[in-house]
Amino acid sequence: METKKKVFQLLVDNTSGVLSRIAGLFSRRGYNIESITAGVTADPRFTRITIVTSGDDDILEQIEKQVRKLQDVRHVRELKPGESVYRELAMIKVRCDASQRQDIISVANIFRGKIIDVSPESIMIEITGGQDKIDAILRLLSGYEILELARTGIAGLGRGTDHIVTLE
Repeated sequence: METKKKVFQLLVDNTSGVLSRIAGLFSRRGYNIESITAGVTADPRFTRITIVTSGDDDILEQIEKQVRKLQDVRHVRELKPGESVYRELAMIKVRCDASQRQDIISVANIFRGKIIDVSPESIMIEITGGQDKIDAILRLLSGYEILELARTGIAGLGRGTDHIVTLE
């Protein structure tokens, strides 16, 4: 069977332990979480969670059904690629000396990255975009020593106003 990726957006009650309960469901069932992000929405009673997961069609269907059953979950939606916008943030710390600094800055500029810290031995880049963009800059920086890397995972929203969910 073919392994596929799906991005699910959950609207959940903003309660203590909700993220732990969702992650626990994945853990208990042996489902894979490729990335998970969470943050409060415009209404502080609710949290938006974006989960990227993978599996065959049966597993992905089971994941959606099981997540829907959780008590704190108010709404589940698949964020399909053509109908949604995904973004990720990465911070990349690269070892460099003065002779390498301009080359690394040039790579960052190609990807519209921001230089957010410079020291005599390193430079830190902040970059946002799709996973492909983050992966591409990492490939170009692979000739340098990446000292630290932090990636947020995908955050996503559906395009337009057709599928906006209002919870009462």
